[in-house]
Amino acid sequence: MRDSLSASDECGPMTDVTFNFENRVAVVTGAAVGIGEATARAFSAAGAMVYLLDIDADRASTTGDVGTFLETDVTSIDSLARTFERITGDHGRIDVLVNNAGGFGVQATTETIDPSEWAGLIELNLTSVFLVCRAALAGLRNSEAGRIVNIGSLAGQTGGYRTSPAYAAAKAGVHSYTRVLAHELAADKITVNAIAPSAVLTERIIAVRDESERQATAESIPLGRYQTPEELAAWVLFLASAESGFMTGETIAVNGGRFMA
Repeated sequence: MRDSLSASDECGPMTDVTFNFENRVAVVTGAAVGIGEATARAFSAAGAMVYLLDIDADRASTTGDVGTFLETDVTSIDSLARTFERITGDHGRIDVLVNNAGGFGVQATTETIDPSEWAGLIELNLTSVFLVCRAALAGLRNSEAGRIVNIGSLAGQTGGYRTSPAYAAAKAGVHSYTRVLAHELAADKITVNAIAPSAVLTERIIAVRDESERQATAESIPLGRYQTPEELAAWVLFLASAESGFMTGETIAVNGGRFMA
């Protein structure tokens, strides 16, 4: 059994694919760390003008070489209005929106989760996607080929793994909302797709699950390891690219075979 905490040298070919985002405006939420940071760096490397949105302003200095960091609370209508006014003021449009902000801090059950925690996780993981999309719509409609990519979760597809019940419910909502929004925006030539990853080795996973739990998770994945943030970022770029222009309303399962629908 390979070390589940190490980056694998068996990353798939998607990490070697080159996409061109020259002169494209890409906005990534939850971009200070983990999947969001890896995604922002991938867009930057592909030539995009990247805006990194996150509430954690202390991490801004670590991403200064990637793009423009904007301190943003994705659950606040006022904060989002200021942020997207800035972005559209700079460029007049948004070409790519990646809804990545979310997560949970404590694994719980229906019996143990506090109702206030439930409400907060639904707000962070589901309502924020709606609020961000609504705030970005004017800018996306000014793009010649707008793209929205939502980060869902395996938890939202199966619910059968230890997680937060609120997180699983919220991510299921993200998958459903992706389909609804894809129908709404098809006439505007804006595609809306989602990705449902399984276990991605991020700081949050390390904080929430101890080493034995992480090892058990890796062993439950047919490919025998965690996914890297960079691998997932490659799929985000694909869904944001011209090559995916005829795909909308889909949720792509990128989970190492852990769940095969």
